[in-house]
Amino acid sequence: MRAIARATEDAIGSARVKAKVAFADAVEKLSSEDHAQVGAIHAEMVRSLLEELHPDGLTGEDVQDALSSAVRSAVEWYPDLDVQGFVEVLTGALGVADTEGNRPSPRAEHAVLIIADLLVRRNAAADVYIRRAVAEIQRAQTMEMP
Repeated sequence: MRAIARATEDAIGSARVKAKVAFADAVEKLSSEDHAQVGAIHAEMVRSLLEELHPDGLTGEDVQDALSSAVRSAVEWYPDLDVQGFVEVLTGALGVADTEGNRPSPRAEHAVLIIADLLVRRNAAADVYIRRAVAEIQRAQTMEMP
């Protein structure tokens, strides 16, 4: 998980400064890692950030706002913008994704772009959320199922 954490932090840092080449390199590293673990870490980060930004509960308008903000932030510099990718990341992180569909898992770059935007809105550092997400996943993996 260290490699995922490091690549995620690199990708978020690159997204914040709109460094296309560095972002692509970090996303490529994420793509070489276990997709389920990458997705779980990113989903946990998105959930945590949304919960902190909306402590009184998350509405549909809040999700739409998060989507719009991430798209606006990325559209000016990210050449492979796919709004559906952002939607899949958000709905997947919130547990409302259509699991019956045949679409591939959300791409890591869309998750990172959403996370980077949420971090700016939260005025927070990525490393704190990465550590929390990794710890939560590790905790969940060690719990016994009833």
